Amino acid sequence: MTMYSEEGFKAGYAAVGEPKSAYRDFIKRPFDILFVILIAIPVLTIVTGLSAIIFLKDRRNPFYLQKRVGLEGRVFKMVKLRTMVPNADQLLNSYLESNPEAKEEWDHHQKLRHDPRITPFGRFLRRSSLDELPQFWNVFVGEMSVVGPRPMMVDQVDLYPGKDYFGVRPGITGFWQTSERNVTSFAERAHYDTLYDRNLTFGTDIKVIARTVSVVFSGTGV
Repeated sequence: MTMYSEEGFKAGYAAVGEPKSAYRDFIKRPFDILFVILIAIPVLTIVTGLSAIIFLKDRRNPFYLQKRVGLEGRVFKMVKLRTMVPNADQLLNSYLESNPEAKEEWDHHQKLRHDPRITPFGRFLRRSSLDELPQFWNVFVGEMSVVGPRPMMVDQVDLYPGKDYFGVRPGITGFWQTSERNVTSFAERAHYDTLYDRNLTFGTDIKVIARTVSVVFSGTGV
């Protein structure tokens, strides 16, 4: 199981390469576009196959759009492969109302280890992180980046204690996504966002992408 502790991040993500401002302002966005173009064909092939499987299971839209907060607080619709039952929001509310321990877990982590909304196939998609593949469209149109903070839901803004999140585009992968995310609270995500902001270079992004491959193959997605 390949996850990385706070100490591991401090040691492994030392800022190297271009000055932060040069990469952030002039190189990161073109890099995102080039990266998406290079992987477009295999990603489209995989997404087409997976979306067909999801549709055949319940004849519902295989994609899920959710409002997330992006650069400078702008709200956009993030696209994912649907991993939950169609009435997921109603099911969550009723489940939390009848399960105090689950509500406490949700309030602290903003996620559940045993989420009743997730379908069996959806659980596989999440563990393999394949449900995230459609977000490369969000990257292509400039709403997200390949590497950055985990996209925040609109109703989570008031729970977030930091500010560095809002200075960069949220990413498909990033420091928190390849960290001990299963044991960190939602509020602790701010630490990873600040750490990324202070180490934002081309070299850092390449390291994150390389570590993401390891995390994906170890099946630690949530």
